[in-house]
Amino acid sequence: MRMLKRWLLRLAFALLGLVALVGLYVATAFALVMWPANAEPGHAPDKVAEVQAWVLSNGVHTDYVFPIRSATVDWLQVFPLSDFRAPPPDAEFVAIGWGDREFYLNTPTWGDLTAARAFGALSGGNRALVHVSYLRRAQLARGAYRLPLSEAQYARLVDYVRASLPQGRATAIAGAHYDSQDAFYEANGGYNLFETCNTWSGRGLRLAGVPMSRWTPFDFTVTWHLAPGHP
Repeated sequence: MRMLKRWLLRLAFALLGLVALVGLYVATAFALVMWPANAEPGHAPDKVAEVQAWVLSNGVHTDYVFPIRSATVDWLQVFPLSDFRAPPPDAEFVAIGWGDREFYLNTPTWGDLTAARAFGALSGGNRALVHVSYLRRAQLARGAYRLPLSEAQYARLVDYVRASLPQGRATAIAGAHYDSQDAFYEANGGYNLFETCNTWSGRGLRLAGVPMSRWTPFDFTVTWHLAPGHP
C-alpha cells in the first residue's frame, strides 16, 4: 500500500509538472503577442499595400497567400503546374505553408488526426515539407488576413520561402496530394514543439518587416496584428 501511494504521488507530481509546462508554453506565446517586432509607426496596418498578399488560417495552421505572378516572382516558375493534378485554370493566388512531413502526408482532414500522430509531430524528429496550392479568388473568402507589403518586403518574403527549399529548388513529392490543386515539396528543417508551421510563418513576416509577435507557435499569434480581409 505504501508503495502504491508513493507511485500515485509521483504520478500526480508528474501530471502537475506537465500542466505547468503547458501553461508556461501558452502564457509565453500570449505574452510575446503583446510585444511585437516591427511595431514602428511606418508599419501601420492601414497603409496602402504595394503587393496584395494575405495570411490564410484554418484556425490551427497558417499559409502565405501571394499573387501567382508579380514583378518580383512568377511562382509558376518555382512550382510548375506539371507538379499538380489539375489546378484551376482561373487560379489567381498561390498558398504556401510549411509543416511536419508525417503530419502533412497522413492528415488530409482533421478526421484523420490521431493522438500518436500529433505527439509525433510535437516531439520532433520528422523532416519538414512545403505545401503549395493554387487558389481561386473565392477560396479566400474565409480565414484571410491582409498583409500590407511593400515591394521590398515582398522580395524578402519570397527569398525566405525559397530558402526553405533545399538548395533553393522545389522538389515535388511524387503522388502526394490532398486534391487536384495542391502539391508537396521537400523542405529544409524539422518540425517540433518550438518550431511549428506557425513559427515558420511568423519568422518570415518578421524578417519582411511586418508587425508580428516575436514567437508564433499558434495561428492566432501570427494573425493577431493583421487585419481580416479578402480580395
